[in-house]
Amino acid sequence: MANVQKSDAEWRAELTPAEFHVLREAGTERPFTGEYTDTETYGTYQCRACGAALFESDTKFHSGCGWPSFYQPITVTVRYIEDKSLGMRRVEVRCANCDSHLGHVFDGEGYGTPTDQRYCINSISLKLDEA
Repeated sequence: MANVQKSDAEWRAELTPAEFHVLREAGTERPFTGEYTDTETYGTYQCRACGAALFESDTKFHSGCGWPSFYQPITVTVRYIEDKSLGMRRVEVRCANCDSHLGHVFDGEGYGTPTDQRYCINSISLKLDEA
């Protein structure tokens, strides 16, 4: 169960309409439009909704998919949900602290990362803390 629990009205008051759509309604931003798609700045990527630390910049890589890609989250900061939408089987990634939608994780795509995983995360779900 998420630590941060708010009503839709509370989330709408804190988030922009686009942020609310992705984070709270499991939407997706258009590819190659996000703030962090090509960012190489050092720091920690946090959940835009609650500020929980999710990914370190040294786990980010260029996949060419149009969204920021990471090969692993920070320990137990995310949770997973089976997603059968769009006529396919995927694994949705959510913030474990506030249950906000972040993106999806894919296995075995051959990117050569240490985990052979690609966490495909919406930029709008993230906030970079440049440390």
